[in-house]
Amino acid sequence: MPYVKRIVCLANSYKPPNGRCIAGREVLASGCGAWIRPVSARETTEVSLSELRFENNTSPRLLDIIDIPLLKPDPRHHQTENHVIDSGRWVKVGEFPWEGLERLRDCPASLWINSDSTSAGVYDRISQTEAATVSDSLVLIRPEQFYVEVGRNYWTGRKSFRGAFTYNGTHYSLSVTDPVVRDVFGLKEEDRYPLNNVYICVSLTEPHEHDDKCHKLVAAIISQRPLK
Repeated sequence: MPYVKRIVCLANSYKPPNGRCIAGREVLASGCGAWIRPVSARETTEVSLSELRFENNTSPRLLDIIDIPLLKPDPRHHQTENHVIDSGRWVKVGEFPWEGLERLRDCPASLWINSDSTSAGVYDRISQTEAATVSDSLVLIRPEQFYVEVGRNYWTGRKSFRGAFTYNGTHYSLSVTDPVVRDVFGLKEEDRYPLNNVYICVSLTEPHEHDDKCHKLVAAIISQRPLK
């Protein structure tokens, strides 16, 4: 039986091959509930831009409150938050105040398991064996320090975007997949740019084809003021 979930959008992130990963906390009469990640029925699970558009042809933005028609839960290993989308239109019903994010903030001791790093990152991936011990894949945290690092990918020569931050005394450097952040900082020179007073949504991916590891990504950076 199809159903509708109302969520606060806390991530609208690039998802290969040609779509987005949307995620947020469910809105309930008693407050906010569990994390929800709407996914497509495709094996790669990304939601296409045409599938997530509102009736006025706009797309979800961070902190939008959205009604999303869904077909069934579809937990995949540590990504227990997945629900397959139905074909109906998504409906924006309001906006969540930035000041209310503290009520939604998660407080994990660490970002899952801190055991492995890519050549460009710090504690930005874990093995599939480690991921099998994890039962969630989305968190909203408030880092103690945060920088967007604009660099250059060694292999492709394209600009790269990483979020460098400290959380509970541990330093992380994770790839940023927030399209708004990549658009804004794509116009800037290669450098390190501090962002103060932000919340970030961190996502733990399914295994990547190139290394069979599950990667930690900064899926959204939520700032009180527009990024520039």
